[in-house]
Amino acid sequence: MRAAVLGSPIAHSLSPALHTAAYAALGLAGWHYGRHECDEAGLPGFVAGLGPEWAGLSLTMPLKRVALEVADEVAPLAAATGAANTLVLRDGRRVAHNTDVHGIVAALSDPGRAGVRPGGRAVVLGAGGTAQAALAALTTLGVSDVDVLVRDAARTGELRATAERLGVAPRITGGLPDGADELMDGADVVISTLPGDAAAGLVARAAVVLDVVYAPWPTAFAAAAAGARVVSGLEMLLHQAAAQVELMTGEPGPVEAMRAALPGTVRA
Repeated sequence: MRAAVLGSPIAHSLSPALHTAAYAALGLAGWHYGRHECDEAGLPGFVAGLGPEWAGLSLTMPLKRVALEVADEVAPLAAATGAANTLVLRDGRRVAHNTDVHGIVAALSDPGRAGVRPGGRAVVLGAGGTAQAALAALTTLGVSDVDVLVRDAARTGELRATAERLGVAPRITGGLPDGADELMDGADVVISTLPGDAAAGLVARAAVVLDVVYAPWPTAFAAAAAGARVVSGLEMLLHQAAAQVELMTGEPGPVEAMRAALPGTVRA
């Protein structure tokens, strides 16, 4: 059986290492996981060309929204979030799922790492598909007092639609980084979903900071987090990948075996 991660750019992705480690731990000798450069325009054609030997696809930027358009069925959480990072291919059907939500929840709720509890105040940086997943994750964690800081308030339609489907009412502020440091000051959790070093120069004086970017690590944003418990995006990546493994293979994702496949500096 085959699976792969798609996105653009994709060369940096650690998903092949994680899924390959999972297959080895599960004894799935006939499974292979690769990576393919693919943009939004190329996704429909790529998916249409897949044969019955394909079990699923992991989808990263910029494919998380267009993934819904190539699916025959959209799982409830992906529908509520408005974005999918997983396509499960089975019995000739394509089912879209969102395991990013699980990845964020697991990364933030682990008492040995972040230990985020219900209540408190959160700040989300960004308005893309991962920011939509962050809203869903915070709702799952029982955090409803949320500020979302975006670069362009005119491009938040999808984010606002996600909030409405989730039944939450975040305060959305444009013009990031103007005033971002002040809004983050004293927050219980800050989640940056901004790409690359787009959050460089911002200082989050918060209890917990999760930067979904994991390469290079630490990011400038994570390094500048004053006194916070900092969570690497690799934790989110690990747990969302474990959920993908279960969806595609039917076997629980072996988290610790997969963690061992991560770069040594972030295994602890």
